[in-house]
Amino acid sequence: MSDDVDRVGVAAPLLSADRLKAFTDAVVAIAMTLLILPLMESVTELGREGVNAAEWLDDESTQLLTFALSFVLIANFWVSQTNGLVWLTVAWMFTIVWLPVATAIVGQMETDATQKVLYIGSLLATSLMLMVTRLTVMRHPELHRIEPIRLRHGLAADVIMAALFALALAASLLIPALGYYVMFLLLLTWPLHRLATNVIDRRAAARSGGAA
Repeated sequence: MSDDVDRVGVAAPLLSADRLKAFTDAVVAIAMTLLILPLMESVTELGREGVNAAEWLDDESTQLLTFALSFVLIANFWVSQTNGLVWLTVAWMFTIVWLPVATAIVGQMETDATQKVLYIGSLLATSLMLMVTRLTVMRHPELHRIEPIRLRHGLAADVIMAALFALALAASLLIPALGYYVMFLLLLTWPLHRLATNVIDRRAAARSGGAA
């Protein structure tokens, strides 16, 4: 019996290219995520022993290197061509996969400067990757159908969040007593974004009026 026919004699549908790609993407995403599990386990174990974030980085330097290397290698196998936008997305994915470790360090280790850099710095890196990705998309309109005004609104949000994370990181390091209360600065994101979008909309209206 043919491989394309099931047990009751009905032709089995072939796996489409889109389904195969979706399956491949899912497998790659799972593999990338699983890379972080040994680091998560070491945070739990060493956190119980009273190890701080700086000591953890030193103890796990080899594991951290192999994690980063394996992540890049898997991404390289996944990416069929070295497209700048794709690699920016991979870099953003790296910050997302790393964030659970930074969060675990906050919950299970003593608060110090290294811990703050790892956690708030990770959030800052994610914001920066989004900002650079959006800038790249704006410079290549052939890659998308997003309205320019929406891209400018999104970029404003990226810039504001990155600035607030940078400010929070600086404040937490300069004034250690503030701890993670500096993260409340992120509450300013919405009102600042509202102001920014209003300015963007007014400028867009002025340009369209002048063109008319």
